[in-house]
Amino acid sequence: MSDSLFAPLPFAPAAVHCEARAAGDLLLSSAHPLPAYPRCNGEWLWHWAAAAPGRSLYAERVSEPAAQGWRTVSYAEALGTARSLGAALLQRGLGADRPVAVLSDNSVDHALLALACQYVGVPVAPISQAYSLMSKDHAKLKGIFKLLTPGLVYVGDEARFAPALAALGEFRFDLVSSAPAGRAEHFDVLAASGSVAQAAADADAAFAAVNADTIAKFLFTSGSTGEPKAVINTQRMLCSNQVSWRALWPFLEDTPPVLVDWMPWNHTFGGNADCNMVLANGGTLYIDEGKPAPGLVEKTAANLREIAPTIYLNVPRGFDMLLPFLESDAALRKNFFSRLQMIFYAGAALPPSLWARLEKLGIEETGRRVRMTSAWGSTETAPMATAVHYDIDKAGVIGNPAPGSTLRLLPIGESEGKRKYEIRVKGPNITPGYWKRDDLTHAAFDEEGFYKIGDAVRFADENDPAKGIEFAGRVSEEFKLSSGTWVHTGALRVKAIAALAPVAQDIVVTGHDRDYIGFMIFPNAAACRNLASGLAEEASGAEPLLERVLAHEAVKALVDKGLRALRAEGGGSSTYAARALFVSEPPNIDAGEITDKGYLNQRAVLMRRAADVARLHATVADAQVIAL
Repeated sequence: MSDSLFAPLPFAPAAVHCEARAAGDLLLSSAHPLPAYPRCNGEWLWHWAAAAPGRSLYAERVSEPAAQGWRTVSYAEALGTARSLGAALLQRGLGADRPVAVLSDNSVDHALLALACQYVGVPVAPISQAYSLMSKDHAKLKGIFKLLTPGLVYVGDEARFAPALAALGEFRFDLVSSAPAGRAEHFDVLAASGSVAQAAADADAAFAAVNADTIAKFLFTSGSTGEPKAVINTQRMLCSNQVSWRALWPFLEDTPPVLVDWMPWNHTFGGNADCNMVLANGGTLYIDEGKPAPGLVEKTAANLREIAPTIYLNVPRGFDMLLPFLESDAALRKNFFSRLQMIFYAGAALPPSLWARLEKLGIEETGRRVRMTSAWGSTETAPMATAVHYDIDKAGVIGNPAPGSTLRLLPIGESEGKRKYEIRVKGPNITPGYWKRDDLTHAAFDEEGFYKIGDAVRFADENDPAKGIEFAGRVSEEFKLSSGTWVHTGALRVKAIAALAPVAQDIVVTGHDRDYIGFMIFPNAAACRNLASGLAEEASGAEPLLERVLAHEAVKALVDKGLRALRAEGGGSSTYAARALFVSEPPNIDAGEITDKGYLNQRAVLMRRAADVARLHATVADAQVIAL
């Protein structure tokens, strides 16, 4: 398709430096230098409070039934609240050893509290709601509190978090809530307590002492162990990352970004990339109370029908659930594309079918292709280490090194006919380590100081590094079949989800030391019910009926068709599954099957569901196993 069909959008030229070293590894860096960055993100708050004081920084839907519209907070108001709240935090003696913990999801009050913490140098720790609301034993939540010893805890609705708060009875902390139910102090009272002139002066003095090495927040990541680790995020990480974005996407300076965004702030992308992209560039963040889940995606659609984003960021599951609304609702579609500069997907590669549908809608609505972009990184990289800043026509490309980042690529074999590399990262955006875990910090870095992220990559074009690199899976998830053939789990999983669309919500790949590959399928229940003609209505509730849906011939036939399509592509036994099995029990967060970011922990699933793995690889397949 001709480049002339792309909507106009200036990118920094695609150019990299690639150094081949004697040991066989490569050093890859951006040809664009990292511009100077501020000592802390509070400098951006001061700048925009002066340059655009009345512009909205944050907005959220008014929750009261009798009210309508959005609650907005301007830059000037945000600065004033950050100073008064920051003073109140200082009065309570909070700091790195007694930080602020946030248990609830995104909200304006949450945003203002986090802004205040970072303004005065008190670390904030946004903690996944799942640890409070989905967990039965709250073991991970208690482990986090033992590690952090927070001095103040914020929850949006005290009553909703009552079981989790009760489980934290052994810990001592001040409790603040926007909807108190007994014990908690009201958020507005906390903010007012630091509003006197002397308190504001104290907050400003603390702000002046914040520097690039000040801890801005603790973000938790589970990794392969399932045990949350507190990743130290400094002001240097956050600020250098945003300046790096702007060097690659200069249009951010010309058009303040407007985001309609649901991604959770306990995750590095929502809390670091999205929030700070708005703050650094004088934009507006509309907090989307929707989610990519039945009953909640409708809220996202309603928000997008009203608010037109300039950049739309989501995960593949989010696009999957939003697309039917865009395809069927002309008013929503018109508003969504009216000023959209770019679509950004994160978390995983966008399946080709979703890519094609989004592109088709954009062309039909605007006459041009909307640019699709992505990036790559982790909680430890704040989050961007690479980014796409050029035109691409397929998912999987994760771009070039960000300005300031150096990638070390160590050859480890081949992937889809290309050389494959383990990728490691160094730069100002990299964490100094894990809070109170020197052992984990030491193990995370190599002898040259590069962070060992554990991912594998390959060049999109081995003859032209400037065309970027592609994600090639997790190094730790690779395994061999009994034939000695390597299985590249990450790449196969992405292809498999696309081949088994729409019935596969997620897939775990099995087959270590076995004769063939198996797919353990977590179903998209709604899609499966749509296929199960005659069972759809009665199967909408109880689990036994869901199992009947999964056993329906139409559902099994679609899986069989997908398995055959993968085999037909060629490439041998490492590129397709000979058997597949639906698992109706959702991933269990207490068992470590799902991480704090909402991703499947492949290793934990394989260990906990060893019986299902055995069924997939039994000599004689049972009736529920779909076999080629």
